[in-house]
Amino acid sequence: MLLGYNTNGLAHHRLIDAIELLASLGYQSVAITIDHGALSPIDDRCERQLHEVRTLLARHSMRSVIETGARYLLDPWHKHEPTLVSARQADRARRVDFLRHAVDVAAALRSDCVSIWSGVLPADTDTQEGFRRLLEGLPRVLEYADKRNVTVALEPEPGMLIDTMESYRQLLAQFDSTPLALTLDLGHLHCLGETPIAEVVHSWDDRLRNVHIEDMRYRVHQHLMFGEGEIDFPPILAALAEIGYQGGLHVELSRHSHAGPQAAREAMAFLRPVVESCSGTSDK
Repeated sequence: MLLGYNTNGLAHHRLIDAIELLASLGYQSVAITIDHGALSPIDDRCERQLHEVRTLLARHSMRSVIETGARYLLDPWHKHEPTLVSARQADRARRVDFLRHAVDVAAALRSDCVSIWSGVLPADTDTQEGFRRLLEGLPRVLEYADKRNVTVALEPEPGMLIDTMESYRQLLAQFDSTPLALTLDLGHLHCLGETPIAEVVHSWDDRLRNVHIEDMRYRVHQHLMFGEGEIDFPPILAALAEIGYQGGLHVELSRHSHAGPQAAREAMAFLRPVVESCSGTSDK
Protein backbone atom coordinates (compact mmCIF):
# COMPACT_ATOMS: atom_id res chain seq x y z
CA MET A 1 0.00 0.00 0.00
CA LEU A 2 1.09 3.57 -0.63
CA LEU A 3 1.04 6.30 1.99
CA GLY A 4 -0.98 9.23 0.70
CA TYR A 5 -2.62 12.46 1.85
CA ASN A 6 -5.81 14.28 0.87
CA THR A 7 -5.35 17.86 -0.32
CA ASN A 8 -8.47 18.88 1.61
CA GLY A 9 -6.08 18.91 4.59
CA LEU A 10 -3.89 21.46 2.78
CA ALA A 11 -6.69 23.75 1.65
CA HIS A 12 -4.66 26.92 2.24
CA HIS A 13 -1.91 25.77 -0.14
CA ARG A 14 -1.79 26.03 -3.91
CA LEU A 15 -2.32 22.56 -5.33
CA ILE A 16 1.16 22.50 -6.86
CA ASP A 17 2.72 23.50 -3.55
CA ALA A 18 0.67 20.90 -1.68
CA ILE A 19 1.92 18.12 -3.96
CA GLU A 20 5.52 19.30 -3.64
CA LEU A 21 5.17 19.40 0.14
CA LEU A 22 3.74 15.88 0.30
CA ALA A 23 6.43 14.51 -1.98
CA SER A 24 9.14 16.06 0.21
CA LEU A 25 7.63 14.28 3.26
CA GLY A 26 7.75 10.92 1.51
CA TYR A 27 4.12 10.50 0.50
CA GLN A 28 3.69 8.28 -2.54
CA SER A 29 0.11 9.14 -3.45
CA VAL A 30 -2.11 12.19 -3.32
CA ALA A 31 -5.89 12.34 -3.06
CA ILE A 32 -6.72 15.51 -4.98
CA THR A 33 -9.94 17.14 -3.84
CA ILE A 34 -11.29 19.21 -6.72
CA ASP A 35 -12.06 22.60 -5.21
CA HIS A 36 -11.69 26.33 -5.75
CA GLY A 37 -8.18 26.71 -7.14
CA ALA A 38 -7.73 22.95 -7.53
CA LEU A 39 -8.76 21.66 -10.98
CA SER A 40 -12.15 23.33 -10.64
CA PRO A 41 -14.56 22.98 -13.57
CA ILE A 42 -15.50 26.66 -13.19
CA ASP A 43 -11.88 27.88 -13.45
CA ASP A 44 -10.62 28.72 -16.94
CA ARG A 45 -7.09 27.85 -15.76
CA CYS A 46 -8.04 24.22 -15.20
CA GLU A 47 -6.40 22.84 -18.37
CA ARG A 48 -3.10 24.57 -17.66
CA GLN A 49 -3.17 23.44 -14.05
CA LEU A 50 -3.98 19.90 -15.13
CA HIS A 51 -0.82 19.83 -17.27
CA GLU A 52 1.25 21.15 -14.34
CA VAL A 53 -0.14 18.53 -11.96
CA ARG A 54 0.41 15.70 -14.45
CA THR A 55 4.03 16.76 -14.92
CA LEU A 56 4.61 17.09 -11.18
CA LEU A 57 3.13 13.69 -10.32
CA ALA A 58 5.33 12.06 -12.97
CA ARG A 59 8.44 13.85 -11.67
CA HIS A 60 7.86 12.53 -8.15
CA SER A 61 6.53 9.10 -9.25
CA MET A 62 3.36 9.74 -7.26
CA ARG A 63 0.01 8.05 -7.77
CA SER A 64 -3.29 9.89 -7.38
CA VAL A 65 -7.00 9.56 -6.82
CA ILE A 66 -9.59 12.25 -7.49
CA GLU A 67 -11.87 13.24 -4.61
CA THR A 68 -15.20 15.00 -5.14
CA GLY A 69 -16.19 16.03 -1.62
CA ALA A 70 -15.40 19.76 -1.65
CA ARG A 71 -17.74 21.59 0.70
CA TYR A 72 -18.85 24.71 -1.18
CA LEU A 73 -17.57 24.35 -4.75
CA LEU A 74 -20.96 24.05 -6.48
CA ASP A 75 -23.11 25.96 -3.99
CA PRO A 76 -21.66 28.78 -1.86
CA TRP A 77 -24.53 28.55 0.64
CA HIS A 78 -25.06 24.85 1.23
CA LYS A 79 -22.33 22.37 2.19
CA HIS A 80 -21.77 19.55 -0.31
CA GLU A 81 -24.78 20.51 -2.43
CA PRO A 82 -26.06 19.63 -4.92
CA THR A 83 -25.77 15.83 -4.76
CA LEU A 84 -27.09 12.82 -6.61
CA VAL A 85 -30.08 12.77 -4.22
CA SER A 86 -30.95 16.48 -4.16
CA ALA A 87 -34.62 17.40 -4.56
CA ARG A 88 -34.46 19.17 -7.92
CA GLN A 89 -33.62 17.17 -11.02
CA ALA A 90 -31.64 20.11 -12.41
CA ASP A 91 -29.46 20.11 -9.30
CA ARG A 92 -28.85 16.38 -9.56
CA ALA A 93 -27.85 16.92 -13.18
CA ARG A 94 -25.30 19.51 -12.05
CA ARG A 95 -23.73 16.89 -9.77
CA VAL A 96 -23.59 14.41 -12.65
CA ASP A 97 -21.85 17.02 -14.80
CA PHE A 98 -19.35 17.70 -12.01
CA LEU A 99 -18.61 14.01 -11.57
CA ARG A 100 -18.05 13.69 -15.30
CA HIS A 101 -15.53 16.51 -15.00
CA ALA A 102 -13.83 14.56 -12.21
CA VAL A 103 -13.68 11.52 -14.50
CA ASP A 104 -12.04 13.65 -17.20
CA VAL A 105 -9.45 14.85 -14.67
CA ALA A 106 -8.78 11.28 -13.53
CA ALA A 107 -8.35 10.13 -17.11
CA ALA A 108 -5.86 12.92 -17.81
CA LEU A 109 -3.85 12.13 -14.66
CA ARG A 110 -4.25 8.34 -14.98
CA SER A 111 -5.57 8.34 -11.43
CA ASP A 112 -6.45 5.13 -9.62
CA CYS A 113 -10.09 6.16 -9.25
CA VAL A 114 -12.64 8.92 -8.76
CA SER A 115 -14.04 8.81 -5.23
CA ILE A 116 -17.67 9.87 -4.73
CA TRP A 117 -20.47 9.67 -2.19
CA SER A 118 -24.28 9.60 -2.42
CA GLY A 119 -25.24 12.79 -0.59
CA VAL A 120 -27.51 13.62 2.33
CA LEU A 121 -31.23 13.02 1.84
CA PRO A 122 -33.35 16.19 2.00
CA ALA A 123 -35.47 16.27 5.16
CA ASP A 124 -38.74 15.44 3.38
CA THR A 125 -37.34 12.54 1.31
CA ASP A 126 -37.66 8.86 2.24
CA THR A 127 -35.04 6.22 1.54
CA GLN A 128 -36.94 4.68 -1.37
CA GLU A 129 -37.10 8.01 -3.18
CA GLY A 130 -33.45 8.62 -2.35
CA PHE A 131 -32.45 5.36 -4.01
CA ARG A 132 -34.59 6.21 -7.04
CA ARG A 133 -32.75 9.51 -7.46
CA LEU A 134 -29.35 7.91 -6.91
CA LEU A 135 -30.10 5.20 -9.46
CA GLU A 136 -31.17 7.88 -11.92
CA GLY A 137 -27.80 9.64 -11.93
CA LEU A 138 -25.18 7.14 -10.82
CA PRO A 139 -25.42 4.86 -13.89
CA ARG A 140 -24.81 7.89 -16.11
CA VAL A 141 -21.60 8.59 -14.24
CA LEU A 142 -20.49 4.96 -14.37
CA GLU A 143 -21.23 4.70 -18.08
CA TYR A 144 -19.20 7.83 -18.79
CA ALA A 145 -16.33 6.60 -16.61
CA ASP A 146 -16.32 3.22 -18.32
CA LYS A 147 -15.90 4.90 -21.71
CA ARG A 148 -12.89 6.79 -20.32
CA ASN A 149 -11.44 3.70 -18.61
CA VAL A 150 -11.75 5.31 -15.17
CA THR A 151 -12.79 3.52 -11.97
CA VAL A 152 -15.47 5.10 -9.77
CA ALA A 153 -15.37 4.21 -6.05
CA LEU A 154 -18.23 5.12 -3.73
CA GLU A 155 -17.53 6.03 -0.11
CA PRO A 156 -20.16 5.24 2.55
CA GLU A 157 -20.39 8.41 4.64
CA PRO A 158 -22.11 8.89 8.03
CA GLY A 159 -25.33 10.86 7.64
CA MET A 160 -25.71 10.19 3.92
CA LEU A 161 -28.07 7.87 2.06
CA ILE A 162 -25.24 5.37 1.60
CA ASP A 163 -23.72 5.47 5.06
CA THR A 164 -22.83 1.90 6.01
CA MET A 165 -21.48 -1.20 4.33
CA GLU A 166 -24.98 -2.65 4.43
CA SER A 167 -26.46 0.28 2.51
CA TYR A 168 -23.55 0.01 0.04
CA ARG A 169 -24.45 -3.66 -0.37
CA GLN A 170 -28.09 -2.70 -0.97
CA LEU A 171 -26.98 -0.27 -3.67
CA LEU A 172 -24.93 -2.92 -5.45
CA ALA A 173 -27.98 -5.21 -5.40
CA GLN A 174 -29.84 -2.70 -7.58
CA PHE A 175 -27.56 -3.50 -10.51
CA ASP A 176 -27.35 -6.70 -12.56
CA SER A 177 -23.66 -5.96 -12.77
CA THR A 178 -21.75 -2.79 -11.99
CA PRO A 179 -18.18 -1.55 -12.12
CA LEU A 180 -18.82 0.49 -8.97
CA ALA A 181 -15.84 0.10 -6.63
CA LEU A 182 -15.38 1.04 -2.98
CA THR A 183 -13.66 3.84 -1.08
CA LEU A 184 -13.32 2.65 2.50
CA ASP A 185 -12.94 5.23 5.27
CA LEU A 186 -11.54 3.46 8.31
CA GLY A 187 -12.67 6.17 10.71
CA HIS A 188 -16.24 5.98 9.43
CA LEU A 189 -16.33 2.27 10.15
CA HIS A 190 -15.23 2.86 13.74
CA CYS A 191 -17.63 5.80 14.15
CA LEU A 192 -20.63 3.67 13.14
CA GLY A 193 -19.51 0.56 14.99
CA GLU A 194 -18.82 -1.52 11.88
CA THR A 195 -16.13 -3.57 13.54
CA PRO A 196 -13.82 -5.44 13.62
CA ILE A 197 -12.54 -3.25 10.80
CA ALA A 198 -10.02 -5.90 9.71
CA GLU A 199 -12.94 -8.23 8.93
CA VAL A 200 -14.62 -5.53 6.83
CA VAL A 201 -11.38 -5.11 4.87
CA HIS A 202 -11.28 -8.85 4.11
CA SER A 203 -14.98 -8.93 3.21
CA TRP A 204 -14.68 -6.21 0.59
CA ASP A 205 -11.23 -6.85 -0.87
CA ASP A 206 -12.64 -7.40 -4.37
CA ARG A 207 -14.21 -3.92 -4.50
CA LEU A 208 -11.59 -1.92 -2.60
CA ARG A 209 -9.81 0.76 -4.65
CA ASN A 210 -9.21 3.64 -2.22
CA VAL A 211 -8.72 3.92 1.55
CA HIS A 212 -9.11 6.96 3.82
CA ILE A 213 -7.42 6.88 7.19
CA GLU A 214 -7.61 9.05 10.30
CA ASP A 215 -8.36 8.52 13.97
CA MET A 216 -11.92 8.74 15.28
CA ARG A 217 -14.14 8.05 18.28
CA TYR A 218 -17.23 5.85 18.38
CA ARG A 219 -20.39 7.73 17.34
CA VAL A 220 -18.50 11.02 16.83
CA HIS A 221 -17.94 11.86 13.17
CA GLN A 222 -14.84 13.99 13.64
CA HIS A 223 -11.58 13.27 11.82
CA LEU A 224 -8.77 13.29 14.38
CA MET A 225 -4.98 13.13 14.35
CA PHE A 226 -3.61 9.68 15.09
CA GLY A 227 -3.53 9.01 18.82
CA GLU A 228 -6.44 11.35 19.58
CA GLY A 229 -9.12 8.73 18.88
CA GLU A 230 -9.79 5.10 19.70
CA ILE A 231 -8.74 3.11 16.63
CA ASP A 232 -6.23 0.27 16.90
CA PHE A 233 -4.47 0.57 13.54
CA PRO A 234 -1.98 -2.35 13.32
CA PRO A 235 -4.64 -5.10 12.83
CA ILE A 236 -6.34 -3.02 10.14
CA LEU A 237 -3.16 -2.26 8.23
CA ALA A 238 -2.15 -5.90 8.57
CA ALA A 239 -5.47 -6.87 6.97
CA LEU A 240 -4.80 -4.50 4.05
CA ALA A 241 -1.40 -6.11 3.61
CA GLU A 242 -2.94 -9.59 3.78
CA ILE A 243 -5.38 -8.87 0.94
CA GLY A 244 -2.54 -7.45 -1.13
CA TYR A 245 -3.95 -3.93 -1.27
CA GLN A 246 -1.72 -1.90 -3.60
CA GLY A 247 -3.58 1.41 -3.62
CA GLY A 248 -3.30 4.60 -1.64
CA LEU A 249 -3.79 4.86 2.11
CA HIS A 250 -4.88 8.50 2.16
CA VAL A 251 -4.81 10.52 5.36
CA GLU A 252 -7.96 12.65 5.57
CA LEU A 253 -7.65 15.54 8.01
CA SER A 254 -9.82 18.15 6.31
CA ARG A 255 -10.06 20.34 9.42
CA HIS A 256 -6.30 20.51 9.94
CA SER A 257 -5.46 22.84 7.06
CA HIS A 258 -4.55 25.64 9.49
CA ALA A 259 -1.59 23.46 10.47
CA GLY A 260 -1.38 21.41 7.29
CA PRO A 261 2.39 20.88 6.96
CA GLN A 262 2.78 19.85 10.60
CA ALA A 263 -0.27 17.57 10.42
CA ALA A 264 1.11 15.87 7.29
CA ARG A 265 4.48 15.43 8.98
CA GLU A 266 2.94 13.97 12.15
CA ALA A 267 0.72 11.61 10.17
CA MET A 268 3.70 10.31 8.22
CA ALA A 269 5.71 9.81 11.43
CA PHE A 270 2.86 7.76 12.91
CA LEU A 271 1.91 5.69 9.88
CA ARG A 272 5.21 4.85 8.22
CA PRO A 273 6.54 2.48 10.90
CA VAL A 274 3.15 0.77 11.30
CA VAL A 275 2.78 0.23 7.55
CA GLU A 276 6.35 -1.03 7.25
CA SER A 277 5.85 -3.43 10.13
CA CYS A 278 2.59 -4.78 8.72
CA SER A 279 3.88 -5.13 5.17
CA GLY A 280 7.29 -6.53 6.09
CA THR A 281 9.28 -3.65 4.63
CA SER A 282 11.78 -1.24 6.12
CA ASP A 283 13.45 2.01 5.24
CA LYS A 284 16.15 1.72 2.62
